[in-house]
Amino acid sequence: MARTVHIIGAGLAGLAAATRLAKSPMRIVVHEATDQPGGRCRSYFDRTIGMTIDNGNHLVLSGNHAVRGFVETIGSAAELVGPASAEFPFVDLATGERWTLRIGDGRVPWWIFDESRRVPGTRAGDYLRLVRLLLPGADRRIGEAMDCSGTLYQRLLQPLLLAALNIEPPQGSLALARAVVRETLAAGGSACRPLIARDGLGPTFIEPALKYLAAHNVAVRLKHELRATKTSAGRIAELDFGDEIVTLDDGDAAVLAVPPYAAAALLPGLTVPTTFRAIVNAHFRVEVPPSCPPMIGVVNGTVEWIFAFAGRLSVTISGADRLLDVPRAELAQRIWNDVSAVTGVKGELPPWQIVRERRATFAATPEENARRPGAVTQWSNLALAGDWTATGLPATLESAIRSGNRAAEVVETMKAA
Repeated sequence: MARTVHIIGAGLAGLAAATRLAKSPMRIVVHEATDQPGGRCRSYFDRTIGMTIDNGNHLVLSGNHAVRGFVETIGSAAELVGPASAEFPFVDLATGERWTLRIGDGRVPWWIFDESRRVPGTRAGDYLRLVRLLLPGADRRIGEAMDCSGTLYQRLLQPLLLAALNIEPPQGSLALARAVVRETLAAGGSACRPLIARDGLGPTFIEPALKYLAAHNVAVRLKHELRATKTSAGRIAELDFGDEIVTLDDGDAAVLAVPPYAAAALLPGLTVPTTFRAIVNAHFRVEVPPSCPPMIGVVNGTVEWIFAFAGRLSVTISGADRLLDVPRAELAQRIWNDVSAVTGVKGELPPWQIVRERRATFAATPEENARRPGAVTQWSNLALAGDWTATGLPATLESAIRSGNRAAEVVETMKAA
């Protein structure tokens, strides 16, 4: 009889694991607690704004090989679009200055010697501080390893690291920052080209993945929440879904791809990150000017990144715990003021929606990074997946998919009990 693998959670990590295992001779079943797969990576129709929006804005870089491999597998690679080279438009709302960072394709950063390509107000020598982020060593706070001040930090490193780590960089993990810089800036522009899900996260990542899984006879059961697990002899013996108890026979396996707090509740004694940081996303239904870039970085504003889609401008604010208790209408107006100043779209506050995620990612500090478990667990037939597991990267789409791939690899090497 074919071996059965139960994947708990249909977020991006769970879907990545299922996709990786779909062509195997195993029987794959995905269980999702909610009525919509995708987790934080999903699209939905919002009645308030009257259009389909994404739960959040996620930027992909051309060097994110796990993400690109995933969309190639599910047939949606064409949905990720971006400029032909690594270009990042920025606006400083304090000075009104605008510039475009243009990173050269090669690993040797010749571009820093061209004043027109680098951050205004910086010199080529300023970029040497990036070397401090690349030096090997024990994990510690970024602020302990480098000076978090100056023009280069304020106009490039702070926006980059804040977006990647979802925490103010001085408190962030040096190991995670090192991994980000190594795979992006240090790898050259060929790895830094920004890519955006043109038609939304759902059409790019989730819907094609579900079609791919259906084509390979992978079952996806929605509104099927795992309530408890039963262990025996060092393995997971039962999965309790409330109205159904699934017994794992010899050779069967499970992948737990749920948020860390849910994993800890299901597996008492499991060490997971326990501190989190928020992300705020805002969406405005407007006519977007043709001249508006697909993505704009904002310095010295409430907003940090503005994304332009058909009929919609969206905003992402990382490390946004300070904004969680601001009244929604007040926050929408504050954000719109920045968006209007950056994009030139004038007028009163248009139809809007604010999405606040209180526990968007684990807090990317050295302490919390050390609490991330690997894919292999103490239970012989259980693997873990999720952007909060020990992928070596912060909690990003790339991290989520890598974790799913790794969990699938672990399952493939498991032996029958």
